[in-house]
Amino acid sequence: MSDKFVYVTYIRAAQQKVWDALLKPEFQRAYWFGMHQECGWRKGASWKMMFPDGRVADAGEVLEIDPPKRVAIKWRNEFRPELKAEGFSVATYELETVGDAVKLTVTHEIDKTDSQFIKAVSGGWPKVLASLKSLLETDAALPEIHSYKK
Repeated sequence: MSDKFVYVTYIRAAQQKVWDALLKPEFQRAYWFGMHQECGWRKGASWKMMFPDGRVADAGEVLEIDPPKRVAIKWRNEFRPELKAEGFSVATYELETVGDAVKLTVTHEIDKTDSQFIKAVSGGWPKVLASLKSLLETDAALPEIHSYKK
């Protein structure tokens, strides 16, 4: 059995702009409350989510990538021992142009029932994606609304 979180939002922006915001650190720092991802963005590339102070928050690798439509990341929490113990999850970003907007679907799943990791990301993803939407539509990310347990 597995546990899954799915979030869908529509962003008034070009698909390439949303794709760039999802993958480029200069955008990520603005809407992900100072955090960013380090990755070569090709299949098999190592992937890391970094705290603003340089510590690794999460790590994994790119499982598949089809720019600017889809990327799947093997993802494990690295800073909370109880979440790290659950092992790897998979986060998938899917983008589809719908009129003047992009439908962004983020799916985060793990091969475990009642996952504390999925519970944690289900609280974080809505804040991150609302901030991304705000940044791309108004040029201003949301204020710091997320506190990370370190």
